[in-house]
Amino acid sequence: MRKTLTYAMLIFLSLLFIAPLFWAVTTALKSQQELYLFPPKWIPSVWKFSNFAEAWNTQPFNLFLKNTVIITALSTIGQLISCTLVAYGFARFQFKGRDMLFLVVLATMMIPWEVTMIPQYMEFNYLGWINTLKPLIVPSWFGSAYYIFLLRQFILTLPRELDEAATIDGASKITVLFRIIVPLMGPSLILVAVFQIMNCWNDYLGPLIFLNDQTKYTLTLGLSQFKGMYGVDMQSIMAITCLISIPPLAIFFFAQRYIVGGIATTGIKG
Repeated sequence: MRKTLTYAMLIFLSLLFIAPLFWAVTTALKSQQELYLFPPKWIPSVWKFSNFAEAWNTQPFNLFLKNTVIITALSTIGQLISCTLVAYGFARFQFKGRDMLFLVVLATMMIPWEVTMIPQYMEFNYLGWINTLKPLIVPSWFGSAYYIFLLRQFILTLPRELDEAATIDGASKITVLFRIIVPLMGPSLILVAVFQIMNCWNDYLGPLIFLNDQTKYTLTLGLSQFKGMYGVDMQSIMAITCLISIPPLAIFFFAQRYIVGGIATTGIKG
């Protein structure tokens, strides 16, 4: 009886979370006449798959997709390189003030992005980067406190004997990092990459602030173009939302075992 109630509750919660996604998909497939019916109609009478192509072609979404892919790819590469180097330094090097500096890095996680938004805008405006993709890419090459923490915790779980054996064989510190440490950091690096891809792909506020020209827009800004002064094209919004949700869902589906492994192996040592 107890197991039956548990499964029933899990099924109910699953349906509760799936319902918005199901509603988005069915709304994208409805005709204009069925869109605002009351009571609402969950299943459309005619499945209009042409709505996806029509919505995609109403705006230059191919260009928006290209911009989003460029930002996401370069930002992810930047985070992986910078955070790996910093995490390796905190985990393996002994220097004065290391622990205090690490606490300062962690303390930056308590500062919301909205607080630094205006100073960042002023800085990028001074550099002439407004209305370019640089403000959305370059900061990622200076690391993220959260990702640095995750990678540092994983490196601490690796025995130092590996480093010492490689050093005895004549390997330098950078060789130890890229030949010994990084190959063992696969799950954690995939975890960081997936988190960063999700953040960049779904980011709306950053592009909204730093981009003015439509040729520089990302997918999220392109989606907002369906909301006008006199109405909202709900059908197109749902269609594009379903399309741009496919890549993150696919990445999460294929990388979920690495995500679980990366989370499980961080935080073992402090």
